Amino acid sequence: MFTPIIIDIEASGFGKGSYPIEVGFITSTQQVGCTLIKPLESWTSWSLEAEEVHGIDRSILIERGKPIVEVALWLNENFNGDKIYSDAWMNDMCWLGRLFDEAEVVQSFKLESLLSLLTEDEREIWAENYQGVLAETKLIRHRASTDAKLIQETYLRVKQSAVINKNKKHLS
Repeated sequence: MFTPIIIDIEASGFGKGSYPIEVGFITSTQQVGCTLIKPLESWTSWSLEAEEVHGIDRSILIERGKPIVEVALWLNENFNGDKIYSDAWMNDMCWLGRLFDEAEVVQSFKLESLLSLLTEDEREIWAENYQGVLAETKLIRHRASTDAKLIQETYLRVKQSAVINKNKKHLS
């Protein structure tokens, strides 16, 4: 079964002016990567609501975050020529675009929506399967690499459920 590379991005907020603060991923072989991103001086927008969700304080980013050029090069090194997937494609595409544009690095991989890999029936059972994965793994930390792992596991379960349901229909 195809196992997509999943990327997830935490951001300073949810709207205009927001920027990426953490990027995490899981590869098709379950290799996990994650890093905090040091904001540029011009990146000042900060949402306390977003901070409540991801739990990352801006001071931690300044102290421990990696420079945007380093993060962009690291992502390119990991995904050169690959197609990677996001469950929040529109947001993640904007935040990646901002990261690469301001780092003045050309992105060497393609970001796609995870929805492009799902049928309509699979989309309908996504939320139920995601809640099952959350309950079983007990992973509650809303951080980029953890979220990427949860998304990939949900994808695999949804695809397995679809195969099982298809086989049941053929046997009926």
